[in-house]
Amino acid sequence: MNSIKVKIINDSGYDLPAYETPSSAGMDIHARLDAPLELRPLQRALIPTGIRLQLPRGYECQIRPRSGLALKHGISIVNTPGTVDADFRGEIGVVLINLSDTAFTVNPGERIAQMVIKEYVHVEWEPVKRLDETVRGEGGFGHTGVD
Repeated sequence: MNSIKVKIINDSGYDLPAYETPSSAGMDIHARLDAPLELRPLQRALIPTGIRLQLPRGYECQIRPRSGLALKHGISIVNTPGTVDADFRGEIGVVLINLSDTAFTVNPGERIAQMVIKEYVHVEWEPVKRLDETVRGEGGFGHTGVD
């Protein structure tokens, strides 16, 4: 498995994001709150993390929901995955949403999301008049199965 060095400023008051197991893709990040914050049903809020990154060019940081919060409490991220670009230097914020029918309290230091660092490529567009044919063709939105 490859690794890269990433510069990080951690003003969260909590440990640096870390992999929990050797094969983990994501690292949990914590809410940097001064007091608990209640999210009512269907309410969303920008939660600060106290984390700032300097990613190498060609990499992004994806912010993804935590499966436990989603399953147990209906908490997700509005713009999932959120993208932190390599040239962004501000504090990472997470836009949480409560998709349940009951209020949920986000506590200071709570693990609210996971971050995954991904390499990406830039596209060079090649305008054409026709695309190569495939067996699938234009089939989409459930065309391969019975609903």
